[in-house]
Amino acid sequence: MPGPDHLGWPFFTDRHRAQAREFASFAASALPPLLGAGEENLDATYACVSRIVRALGSAGLLRVCVPATYGGAGDCVDARSLCIARETLARASGLADFAFAMQGLGSVPVTLFGSEAQKRALLPGIADGTRIGAFALSEPDAGSDVGAIATTATRDGHGNGWRLDGVKTWISNAGLADSYIVFARTGEAPGNRGLSAFIVDADAPGLDASERIDVIAPHPLGTLRFTGCRVAGDRLLGAPGEGFKIAMATLDLFRSTVGAAALGIARRAFDEAVARARERHVFGKALATFQLTQAKLADMATAIDASALLVYRAAWTRDVVATRVTRESSMAKLYATESAQRVVDSAVQLWGGLGVVRGTTVERLYREVRALRIYEGTSEVLQLVIGADALRRASGTEPA
Repeated sequence: MPGPDHLGWPFFTDRHRAQAREFASFAASALPPLLGAGEENLDATYACVSRIVRALGSAGLLRVCVPATYGGAGDCVDARSLCIARETLARASGLADFAFAMQGLGSVPVTLFGSEAQKRALLPGIADGTRIGAFALSEPDAGSDVGAIATTATRDGHGNGWRLDGVKTWISNAGLADSYIVFARTGEAPGNRGLSAFIVDADAPGLDASERIDVIAPHPLGTLRFTGCRVAGDRLLGAPGEGFKIAMATLDLFRSTVGAAALGIARRAFDEAVARARERHVFGKALATFQLTQAKLADMATAIDASALLVYRAAWTRDVVATRVTRESSMAKLYATESAQRVVDSAVQLWGGLGVVRGTTVERLYREVRALRIYEGTSEVLQLVIGADALRRASGTEPA
């Protein structure tokens, strides 16, 4: 069975293996009581995510999202640790993976580009689970095309503050987060070069986060509306015009972790498929004895290991080589999410009619895996990124 034996690969240290055991223990014992009726309705989903964040914080597991100086686990945020966490949690619960991931996505921009005061104000609460973060990039007409962002940030005429106007949508933790990393157009240059990033508190005047979006796999998701939303000058993240740089540096790290979440879902689907193939009988024989079944399981197992290699290659490269990993992280997310979709689909097929009955594990996985091919770079956009990189390498030019 594809599983923890991959932790013996040279990508990992003993510290990573210990972290994997800690997250696995949490997923097995502490997590199940927290899930409750998390899929019952959106109120239950929001409450469930809040419980999970608090529990992860109390267990010390959110410390991998933050540097040690601010209550974290290591000198810097380690990509392999994030990937191990997401793989392990996603194998158990999509909501648990989501709750963890947003603590990182909503704080890493501050870790990478924040001032000392910003880091001290935000990061300790992320690490102990008392503060919930969010990342607000997408808009109704600006998802994959970040340069199309229309939300504006203009000087408010009172000191060095800013006024934000516009709409963000498809925002995870909308209405739940204590603060949002918001990207807006400040106009230093056209397109991508005219964007800046801001830390916006949930209670900022002029911010409405009440609109929720109901999707196939329960998830705290919604729309943020900024109407003359006033933000103090010290809430600007980095320098004016650095918004695109901040967003891409964050996605460079987190695209690999999306691949890791897909890997966790695929591993759980494989477990369910093997168990069903052993117990289900067709034409008087166990389904597992048919060559067609074994061939399907072989394809699933191979896809899982190939995904793991790409995910942890990207994470190791970022941690150890300390270079840009746009190509590696894009490959990891593209392959792992597309493969996980196929693995889950195969598991549903092996389960037969029960595979589409609400409440079975493979039915839940089928709903949970789908969004991973869309957020933080659709598969099609990642193909463009990888293809453009291949052409640059062939021509000997430097990355843009």
